[in-house]
Amino acid sequence: MSLFFWDSPAYAETHYKFKLPWSLLYRPWPEILIDAPFQVIPGEPLRLWIVVRDADRFPTHLKHLQLHLKFDGKSSITQEIELHLDANQAFCFFPIEIKDLAPGHYEIMPMLSVERKGKRKNLNRWNFPTLLSQPLNVHILSKPIPQPLGYIAGETHCHTHYSADPVEFGASPAVLQSAAKSIGLDYVICTDHAYDFAFDAKDYRIPTRADLRYRALQEEIEALPPMPKLIAGEEISAGNSRRENVHLLAPGPLKYLPGLGDCGRNWLHNFPTLQIPQVLQSAGVPCFAAHPKHPINKIERFIFRRGDWHHEDLNLNADNPLAGIQFWNGTRDKGFSRGREWWIRELEQGNHLLPIGGNDAHGDLNDTTGISIPLMKLSHSRHHIFGKVRTVIELCEHSSREIFTQTDITNAFRGDNLYITDGPALWWERNRKVITFRAHSNEDMGAFKKVRLFAHRKGDPHEKEIFSPDFCPTNKELKYDFSHAILAENFSYVRAECETTLDKFALTSAAFI
Repeated sequence: MSLFFWDSPAYAETHYKFKLPWSLLYRPWPEILIDAPFQVIPGEPLRLWIVVRDADRFPTHLKHLQLHLKFDGKSSITQEIELHLDANQAFCFFPIEIKDLAPGHYEIMPMLSVERKGKRKNLNRWNFPTLLSQPLNVHILSKPIPQPLGYIAGETHCHTHYSADPVEFGASPAVLQSAAKSIGLDYVICTDHAYDFAFDAKDYRIPTRADLRYRALQEEIEALPPMPKLIAGEEISAGNSRRENVHLLAPGPLKYLPGLGDCGRNWLHNFPTLQIPQVLQSAGVPCFAAHPKHPINKIERFIFRRGDWHHEDLNLNADNPLAGIQFWNGTRDKGFSRGREWWIRELEQGNHLLPIGGNDAHGDLNDTTGISIPLMKLSHSRHHIFGKVRTVIELCEHSSREIFTQTDITNAFRGDNLYITDGPALWWERNRKVITFRAHSNEDMGAFKKVRLFAHRKGDPHEKEIFSPDFCPTNKELKYDFSHAILAENFSYVRAECETTLDKFALTSAAFI
């Protein structure tokens, strides 16, 4: 994530400019957008937020909000809300709550009336120049999210407003916790950039005490209600075996861990601060490789010295080896495919690594806006959305979804049983030499179109598909449940993947025998 167009989109800065060249995006207004979770579980209201950034520089009055709701592509509902709110802080998140919406898909187009220095404006969804208005897409679920007893679901890779620079920022921990409750998450790991902690919040070029800023995030989280559970963590730029910068997720280290190699503030002084073994040893918690096989172009490799993860970077013989690989990063793209292939190759060599799903969301609850051409054009996508890809972990028998601790989450990541999903539940149960795979979905997530079981036989070079039932997803034969047991004594590991008629996907960790 950086100032440059070849990085992933993020929140877009519209009042940042150099003396030369002049910015086509510059506006003497705060950045304003209306955001909302992509889905809402039964029993929860729809929560929207009016997000205003840098209103301390550009104080603005929010006058009136009009919401046009289109339900399942048909009827429209209009709601009028008088606001009369003053935005005058660096980060402002004004909540709006809508209750009693019927289950279904909604397109919501907000129109916000604002006033600054006597000038009035009406904006649709946001005030970003060059970017066409896009509606909020929200799915009000009719049933609870499929999830087995004894498991909790979470977001493993997202950013708060401590990840802030001229082109991106995140939501407050309070907003993320409220959004997590709306979409059905039990835990959230806030993984802010290590290099953003190291620079002043008001001027991204001025170094500051990173440990104090990291502690401030911890204190902000500690002041929140206990559930959904939020954990202060980091996305650390660390050095791989070739002294290139790669990103590593550390969920809940007790102290700040530095990583400034690809921060973009030091131009070509871009060597890693710490190598991966040093970070793992200092972290003391299970850590994950972040988007390890995401395509990186030559310019990015040169300017930021960014590289790929390799086998030798896993540090499998260390006291605190890498616990998992976060190859599902919001969307099943090329980075997902390449990362999944690498994970499977490591499994085939007998290396116990967890698959991790996350979204790399920078406060993006519904969609993502960012830079397309620096100083000239913005972009929009629906890829890196908070909580859309979930990592579902098994708790110990003494914990429950209502009562669990950060230690319970840490212990789960030291184990081997989890699944990652954007819809259905897919998990395994071990009983001596028998592994039983189970899957559950519903109408909101789609009927099963495909379930595939894979196994690696001892002595074989590669895993093979060993079972794939023939589903007929017609209106008369929709299947939402699946169970199959495998006598696994002849295999080194078994695992499963599934897909639904609504293109939802899940895969399990490998059950090593």
